[in-house]
Parts: sequence; structure tokens; C-alpha cells
Amino acid sequence: MFITFEGTDGSGKTSVIKAIVKELEKNGKTEYVLTREPGGNRISEAIRNVILDERFVEMDERTEALLYAAARRQHIVETINPALSAGKLVLCDRFVDSSIVYQGAGRSIGTDRIAEMNRFATDGLTPDLTIFLDIEPELGLERIRRNRQDEVNRLDHEKMSFYRTVHDAYLELATKDSKRIVEVDASQPLEAVIFEVREILKKRASEFFA
Repeated sequence: MFITFEGTDGSGKTSVIKAIVKELEKNGKTEYVLTREPGGNRISEAIRNVILDERFVEMDERTEALLYAAARRQHIVETINPALSAGKLVLCDRFVDSSIVYQGAGRSIGTDRIAEMNRFATDGLTPDLTIFLDIEPELGLERIRRNRQDEVNRLDHEKMSFYRTVHDAYLELATKDSKRIVEVDASQPLEAVIFEVREILKKRASEFFA
């Protein structure tokens, strides 16, 4: 089963995923792969470093979108598909939805154009379930400013209007594909968010989350 986690910056995806993985291990579930985008293997991580490098502020929007798609293709071929073929659970921090909202909407390339590009890159692979951690961008970015421990990257220099556009695009995606994408209010305390996500997984992925 292929489960992805989406949300704007500061939505708490990393903390939620860590909690879910901890529960899997507590229950003796070892047949899973935890991965992220862009990244997930040596080549895709190298592309990630180029995308996020603060030195490359002049990067063209389409170049950025193509790099994300290239990293995704290698990620699927080398990491995701082999795990799925082996019957494993794949938990992925971001996937195609991120490209649609960040590059398609945020960069004004067009959501349909980005979706089409990624259909080629993914060969049609779609998550079985997507958890969308919904939070207003102002609150999410304030969380980052308060708690940030990682390095600042190129995308951190965007204006608030960019993040509002991305958030609106996420809401639109969630409405269009409500069977796959399940919204969770990420403005709640972390423990409440984790509980809600856990309950969703018990219903939608019961073979892994008893």
C-alpha cells in the first residue's frame, strides 16, 4: 500500500510520520518503507540538493518543475515500486500533489501541465491514500520560525502570497479527489492530529494498522 502525506510548510508532516512509524515498530510491523520527496535514494537526494540550494535563486520555474519530476521518476523506479512489489507499506513525505500545488499553482505554470508532466514521470502511479494536514499558511510558517532546527533553503524566501496560493490549491485538490485525499485539521495540538491520523489509517489501511 502506498500512503502519502501532504501539507503546506509547518503543517507537522514530519512529526506525524515519525509518530506513525513509532507505532508500527511498537506493534512489530517491519514490512514498511519510509521515504520522502524530493529524495529517497542517492540520485534523487542529489537532485534535491540542487533544487533547495540557496545559491540557485535564479532557477527557472520550469527547470524546478522538471527537476522535481526527474527526482520523482528515479524515486519510483529505485525505491517505491520495488517496495510495493514486495508487498510492503510505503509511507512517503510528499508526492505529485506537492508539485501540482507548489509548481503548478504557486509558480503559475498551470496545475494541468504539471499533472501531465508527472503522469509521464510516474507512469500513472497514484497513492492509495493521501493524508492532507491542513493548516493556514501564516500559522504554519510561524511554527517554523519558532521551532526550526534545519537549514534555510531556497524556497524559504517566498512571499506569503505564494504560500496562500499553494494552500488554496491543496484545498481544491482535496475537494476534487476526496476519496483519496483525507483532510486533517493540523492546527490542533500535535497529539490530537496524530490520534486523528491514526484513526484514519486504522480504517483505510487496517492490514497494517490493526
